This record gives sequence, C-alpha cells and structure tokens, in this order.
Amino acid sequence: MSNSVEKIRGIYAITPNQILDIKLIEQVITQHSIGILQYRHKTNNTEVKLNEAQQLRQLCSEHNTLFIINDDINLAQKVNADGVHLGKEDASIATARQHLGENAIIGVSCYNDLKLAQSAERQGASYVAFGALFISSTKPGAPVCSLDIVTQAKQTLNIPIVGIGGIDFNNQQQAINAGCDSVAMINALFQSNG
Repeated sequence: MSNSVEKIRGIYAITPNQILDIKLIEQVITQHSIGILQYRHKTNNTEVKLNEAQQLRQLCSEHNTLFIINDDINLAQKVNADGVHLGKEDASIATARQHLGENAIIGVSCYNDLKLAQSAERQGASYVAFGALFISSTKPGAPVCSLDIVTQAKQTLNIPIVGIGGIDFNNQQQAINAGCDSVAMINALFQSNG
C-alpha cells in the first residue's frame, strides 16, 4: 500500500458543486487538517474545470493534501491529480489505472453493495466509498447504506473505506465507529463557513 493511501482517514472533503471559492477551500483544508480533497463540479465548461482543477492541484500540493478528481480521468491526467473517483456510470478501474499509472489513487463508489466493493478491491481500487450513510441534502434520493454494511466491509476488505452521504460533525463518529477510515463531507464543511 502506498504512503498516499494512508492519508485516506479523517475528513475527505468534496468541493461544493458551484464556482470555486479557493479561499474558502483553503480555509477548510487548514482548519480541519484535510488529508484528501475531491474536486466535483458538474459543469460542461471544460475550460472552467481545467482552470479550477489547476488551482486546486496547486493548493493541495502546498498543503500536502491528496487531490482527487471526480469522474474525469482525462482531467485528472491533465492536472496531474493524485487520482480519480469513479461512480457506477464511469470508466473502469483498469482504464483509470492505464491512464493514470500504478501509483494513482482510484476510488470507487459502492453505494450499499458489499459485493461491488469486494470486486473493486480485486480490480485494484485504492479505496471504496459507501453511502448514503445518512440522509443527504446533496443527493436526497441516494440509496441509503446501513452502518452494518460498513462494518461487514471493514471485516472483509483490506483497503480504506470512505463513508459518504449526510455526514456532519455530529454523526461522523458513528460512521467511524462502524468502520469508516474516512468520512466525506461537503455541506458540513462549506455551508457552515459560508
């Protein structure tokens, strides 16, 4: 396991789906000692995405924070991100590995499916994400994943587990107690400061 994977613990910050506020993101990274940040901006403007990703890459380098791009292998390659996070509809782990290299961090959304997580680990995923663990305002219709599934996953997987969905400072400990190595937060980090 590479050293970088060891940073997948504590809070896994995901950028809000809006125009980048680099000062706010820097404030969050410093305030909460963020070890891993995912860039997630659902815009079709490739110029905006490239520009924002480059700024975040720089910021993460300065703070020794891992930088992950959501869904976009091409963008991850362009800005030399530490890795990519893949969902159900995205490219395969093998494709991501081929483009980003052996040392890239490749995370996979496994929703509430333990078999999917086991398969992702066999295919070389660096970490898996389970959720929504709690009701999420970012994705209100997301299937809920019980904490029991996380506990089962912890017993069978050898890669880090990230909990996602509705996690905030009040319930993060429940997710960690269930077996999450890291907890993903968007609103809890960026709306309370905003």
